[in-house]
Amino acid sequence: MRLPRMMTFWLAGAAVLLPVAGCSSDEPAAGQAPQATTAAPSEAPAEEVNAHPFTGKPYGSLRPVLAVKIENTAAGKPQLGLKSADIVYVEQVEAGLTRIMAIFSSKLPAKVGPVRSARISDLHIAPQFGKPAFSYSGAQTKMLPFIAEASLFDVGDTRNPGAYFRQPGRFAPYNLFANTKQLLSKAPKATKAKDIGFTFGDAPAEGGVERKSYSVKWPAARFTFAWSEEKKQWMIWQDGKKDMAAEGGQLGAPTIVVQYTKTERSEFHDKNDSYTPLVHTTGKGSAIVLRDGKAFKAKWERESEDSGTTFTTESGEPMNFAPGQVWVALASRKPVIP
Repeated sequence: MRLPRMMTFWLAGAAVLLPVAGCSSDEPAAGQAPQATTAAPSEAPAEEVNAHPFTGKPYGSLRPVLAVKIENTAAGKPQLGLKSADIVYVEQVEAGLTRIMAIFSSKLPAKVGPVRSARISDLHIAPQFGKPAFSYSGAQTKMLPFIAEASLFDVGDTRNPGAYFRQPGRFAPYNLFANTKQLLSKAPKATKAKDIGFTFGDAPAEGGVERKSYSVKWPAARFTFAWSEEKKQWMIWQDGKKDMAAEGGQLGAPTIVVQYTKTERSEFHDKNDSYTPLVHTTGKGSAIVLRDGKAFKAKWERESEDSGTTFTTESGEPMNFAPGQVWVALASRKPVIP
């Protein structure tokens, strides 16, 4: 049964003492058992709290969606703003490398970057968010008509130059950053966050395999997601190095989705004649969902480009994500869980 998108919290006069967190660690660590002191139940009525469609966390009001194309090679790291993203998509680009499309709505960092050029796969992902604001830095001339017709508001650097700036201490083209409020100010009608198919809640009772780490490879890039019991997140490594944030600390998320898709050559290519991959995110396929230190085999389905992507268990039940940020790695190899 599909879980409702409303989270209900019962108010009770219970005082719960949580264990004090120890020193930060990137490796899984066993937590201490909480101790609780319980008072008499309260007569207070239930309070309904909205669950955000992108994160499953409580929210006050839904805000416009901003999608930003961000560099994802060593030359552009550390990236700024990713910690605030609701969803982070990892896409294959030319030469087997990867680039990121970060989705912001419930939180909005002041600045984000390095902002890089758009790809054809972005235009196929965006419509499930309605008509979001889309921030990018340039595109192949041949692709500009596709962007003009896409379901998005173009707030790229040529349409909205005042929102972009060169970050001192970095070199071009990895020094272009953007002010997010200025980006959204140029897209006042951008679609607000809405249901995109995600469900949040308890993990499936069966089917999960305990994993300390899970790796995903592209022709010229490799990600490893390692579970930290202390942080309750999958900490992220790229190409053997910790994936650090410009704000400080290592990037990580409570839910990682490895979505296996069909990836083929598109009609576009870069200046070195390396072809641009087209990642197909509609249709059906298999996935691995990492949460709570376990890997779950799952299935995904997206009927059309303007519909969301649903994830289910192998038995057909909703594949719930853990509340919080979600990373979606769009990979082409089939999943394997030993």
